[in-house]
Amino acid sequence: MPELPEVHALASDLDARLRGRVIGRLQVTAFPALKTYDPPIEALSGERITGVSRQGKFLDLATDGGLHLVMHLARAGWIRWRAGQPKTSGRPGSGPLAARLALDDGSGFDVTEAGTKKSLALYLVRDLGDVPGVARLGPDPLADDFSLEQFRGILAAQGRAQLKGVLRDQSVIAGIGNAYSDEILHVARMSPYKPAAMDDADSAALYSAMRETLSDAVARADGVAASELKAEKKSNLRVHGRFGEPCPVCGTRIEQVIFADRTFQYCPGCQTGGRKLSDRVLDRLLK
Repeated sequence: MPELPEVHALASDLDARLRGRVIGRLQVTAFPALKTYDPPIEALSGERITGVSRQGKFLDLATDGGLHLVMHLARAGWIRWRAGQPKTSGRPGSGPLAARLALDDGSGFDVTEAGTKKSLALYLVRDLGDVPGVARLGPDPLADDFSLEQFRGILAAQGRAQLKGVLRDQSVIAGIGNAYSDEILHVARMSPYKPAAMDDADSAALYSAMRETLSDAVARADGVAASELKAEKKSNLRVHGRFGEPCPVCGTRIEQVIFADRTFQYCPGCQTGGRKLSDRVLDRLLK
């Protein structure tokens, strides 16, 4: 799933390509992906794009007429730029194409979603607050005004909630998903199950790990072609997706915990004092 660094890179790339350009039309081929009906998608035709930005893990394409095309790529969505007229018709079907935006010269981009579980979402609104996921976003962890004191207040309010879930909760902190929460906790040397309420030394370490991990990932992704962003992300992850490999810091075997719809990885040597966390799915298989 694209997270803050990848969505930031996509927004920057699209902004450079689209700012000041005029929209020809928006075609939606995966109808369940479109979550709004007013204004109609035809309202985008003839609109001039004023910019593309990131809101948490959402992409926001804004126009001079006050419209916002908001896209959430979910687990398997992506943006593919087209320099010219598309080679395929883009008719509704079972393929990966979900939507196609064409500029007045025929160039533009396709929004695609792989797999059978379709979660990608598109919204055309006049006010960003009309997108439920955007309206409930927490603060951006890389914002200049996101201070250590604000972070400490967030952690204190979460109390005994586990850090892994707190970092992934978009209404608490925007933009961090499964992969980068694993990476942040590894850098901070903290268990995914550690309670959010903690002392000042630990909160300062976690704040620093969060800002540095995300800033470094944003810097690496900057200027990388959209087609290469996924590979760039994967190649630089320390623990996420590295189950069974040695930890790059201490050499301990990286372990994982499996849930119904996701897994997370961690280093027992760096994060849990050598203790392996209980994995109910794996434990049942080994019985």
